[in-house]
Amino acid sequence: MFWFLLIAMVVVVAAVTLAVVGGGGDDGAVLPDAEPEHLVDPLPEHRPVARADVEALRIPVVLRGYRMADVDDVLSRLGAELAERDARIAELQTTLESSRKRLVAGGQGPAPQDLAAQEPAAEPSDEEHRR
Repeated sequence: MFWFLLIAMVVVVAAVTLAVVGGGGDDGAVLPDAEPEHLVDPLPEHRPVARADVEALRIPVVLRGYRMADVDDVLSRLGAELAERDARIAELQTTLESSRKRLVAGGQGPAPQDLAAQEPAAEPSDEEHRR
């Protein structure tokens, strides 16, 4: 019985060793090397980045966390989007203020304080459109 177990154990060890080492195949490798995960930029190029895009973003994990280049790319892209939006908001606010000043200076409308205090008019209902 002892000899049978010893022989069986030698056969199993030899089979595992051949499987790991490669078993003498043509190229010597059993499994091809795994390709490292790379970030496929899911952030849209043709429209502004939305909250759902950021929430859906998944950066591949590597041995010691995240690949710094991938994180830097995503952060720089988001920073550029935010800077562009901030510039657009500032431009629109400047345009709005200058339009309000022109209206007040020309006597064609209420003062800017009155414009800010006004609530938007309610849109007519479907019934009013039919009249």
